[in-house]
Amino acid sequence: MILPDFSRTVNRSDPFPNFRSQDVIDRELADAMLDWLDEEAPWKLRIADFYEQHEFSLSDRPGPGILGAFTSGPFVKAVGSELSRRFAAPSLALVDVTVHRLVEGQTIKVHNDEIGEEETHRLLLQVNRGWRAEQGGLLMLFAGDDSASLTDVVMPSHRSAFAFEISQQSYHAVSTVRTGARDTIVYTFRKTG
Repeated sequence: MILPDFSRTVNRSDPFPNFRSQDVIDRELADAMLDWLDEEAPWKLRIADFYEQHEFSLSDRPGPGILGAFTSGPFVKAVGSELSRRFAAPSLALVDVTVHRLVEGQTIKVHNDEIGEEETHRLLLQVNRGWRAEQGGLLMLFAGDDSASLTDVVMPSHRSAFAFEISQQSYHAVSTVRTGARDTIVYTFRKTG
């Protein structure tokens, strides 16, 4: 059984509750996912007022073979349990597992993801082999809705995760990708109790 490993995790409270983890998934599994995303994934371009990205639901179209681990019951339960434990949210239900790809020139502007009780917690699992800061695509955290309120920058390192409690204060953005393709598996949950 393949499960995420959250043993290398650091909790943070600034500028909003979050945690970061390294080496969350096995390298072989992450590399297999990247190969599938590059060769066969059913990408669809989505354009909104604050972002442009390629995406699809992994819940609707799980990857073949071993890649089914990303949406398996035990894997999703382990992610939800970690979110529950670290954010004191006793009961969470999965909303969706999506994959996002940003390519050269694409960016995500400052936003907070807050849409009410439909989505309350999110974990971003990075699969970006050899990603370098000069490629862009950095996750930026803000104290408010103004880009001048930048407080932290998180590198989208291969096999790392960033999780947060969605709120009116959870302002974040992704800097413009200069080269390459930046891939993120996004686990979205909601409180049920």
